[in-house]
Amino acid sequence: MSDPRRLTRTEPHGRRYDEVVRVAERLEIPAQQWRRVSPRYILVDVVGALVFTVVVVGAFGAVAALSDTGWIWYLAAVAGVVMIIVIAFIPRRVRSIGYQLRDDDLLFRRGLLFQRFVSVPYGRMQLVDINRGPVSRALGLSDLRFVTAAASSGVSIPGLPLAEAEQLRDRLVELAESRRAGL
Repeated sequence: MSDPRRLTRTEPHGRRYDEVVRVAERLEIPAQQWRRVSPRYILVDVVGALVFTVVVVGAFGAVAALSDTGWIWYLAAVAGVVMIIVIAFIPRRVRSIGYQLRDDDLLFRRGLLFQRFVSVPYGRMQLVDINRGPVSRALGLSDLRFVTAAASSGVSIPGLPLAEAEQLRDRLVELAESRRAGL
């Protein structure tokens, strides 16, 4: 069985060699410290998942109660079990969210099984916005969202304390204005 970190490289003379490379090196991500979101964001995410679970299981339960088909109760139970599993992974998923302020861009990462890395150049940022939902607001958290001209590169950093989000917003606006890229 091969090691997924093992890369085969070819030297200029055509000789091949194997080399074990860390994932961060393959992605050319510098070894800087990742800034993480607040651990209180776990509660925000859990509350959202619980509300969704109640709505889904309640909808299945209402359909099952109004119809005489007993198998719909099984769907409600399966939906409940799946959501319990999802909720169990929320703390680890929240710990995987992070960002780095680099020289020319902001690098954002999230995900456990499917990791996503998004690099947003400062000069391409068009809008930097702070959003606060009711649960986030009660916990003193906010989401920092910034948009570029490319629809696929809109990034939202959830779970930042309000003061940190405001400082980061001001810093990103300052960097974006100083590095406008042909806009």
